[in-house]
Amino acid sequence: MKSQGLTKTGLDRLNRVLCGYVERKEVPGLVALVSHVDQVHIEGLGTMSVGEDALMKRDTLFRIASLTKPITAVAAMILVEECQLRLDESIETWMPELANRRVLKSLASELDDTVPAARPITLRDLLTSRMGIGSVLAPPDTYPIQKRIREDHIGGDRPPLPTLISGTDEWLQKLGALPLIAQPGERWMYHISQDVLGVLISRVSGQSLGDFMRERIFEPLGMEDTAFHVPEQNRDRLPTCYNFNRETQELHVYDDAQNSAWHAEPAFESGGGGLVATIEDYFAFTLMMLNNGWHGRKQILSRASIQLMKSDQLTPEQRAGSEVFFGRHGSWGFGVGVDVFRDDIFRTPGRFGWDGGLGTSAYVDPAEGMIGILMTQSLMHSPTPPKIFTDFWTLAYGAME
Repeated sequence: MKSQGLTKTGLDRLNRVLCGYVERKEVPGLVALVSHVDQVHIEGLGTMSVGEDALMKRDTLFRIASLTKPITAVAAMILVEECQLRLDESIETWMPELANRRVLKSLASELDDTVPAARPITLRDLLTSRMGIGSVLAPPDTYPIQKRIREDHIGGDRPPLPTLISGTDEWLQKLGALPLIAQPGERWMYHISQDVLGVLISRVSGQSLGDFMRERIFEPLGMEDTAFHVPEQNRDRLPTCYNFNRETQELHVYDDAQNSAWHAEPAFESGGGGLVATIEDYFAFTLMMLNNGWHGRKQILSRASIQLMKSDQLTPEQRAGSEVFFGRHGSWGFGVGVDVFRDDIFRTPGRFGWDGGLGTSAYVDPAEGMIGILMTQSLMHSPTPPKIFTDFWTLAYGAME
């Protein structure tokens, strides 16, 4: 019989360990949520900025970074269910900038040392991060393609700052001028596919990505504060974002709350990592995913679409080279990471979600009826989750009855 809640002993332990991260000044503050079957626990710890008194609260706005990806995938699947998009059709009709792709002969090749792409890029390639270009896991400027990705602010080489990215059409033209690194469908590569997916949603729907998400996802779910920028009336709820300097062992400002890159509406709405949200807003989204597309009496997606999204979509060959993201426990569905092997307390087959490079983590465990969300304002330094993430998940699972 499935257990029905969370234990006081487990929640006390969760509070004690997370408080330790704040007291040691590893993070200024955080908001954490654990939901199990019929009980929801939320707590805010620490402050919005170093040296200031404003406390973290459940309505604090966080730059959720790659937690945007599952929302973008849901938006795409809405269009699939309406037959405005089809999984295995070419995206070239909507994105002629990405037609007639060329592919590098090797990662180290010069940008003109290419062969023709074997086939066009499809929607399925975007949803599964297999369009053929993405993050290059090597020291900066090791390869010519990696250097151009950084210089053109294509994305995937660092946490996103929206003010650095050009307008949508210019961004897509820059991407279209680059060769692919791998053949479409050949291998999983991080991030860029989801930004392309966001542009595709906008072009097919005839709306901005933010407007489409607001109309079809945010408003039905009551996600009142989720958007691609922070309006003036809400800016006191946005914390300063920090980068931990390993040399000085200090937190350095990455995005100042008083002059944030998220204050203005962005020229490019990043489907891969641009949203801000509260923990309660994101809980509404994850609860819809747990409930197979339903939120109360409102249906966002069909159960069949949710089941497809959270199922493993990669072969071992397509995952090869991405072990730093997946280890031996993980794979990828449509816009979400999925656990396929249990090698830790919290990694159960079927659990799905992702981490955000600006300090966020959210997963859904259908087998346990469990959701966990952790939001901080401190950058990750590698695809490997930091200790505060893994401790949170260990404690969250340990708190279940």
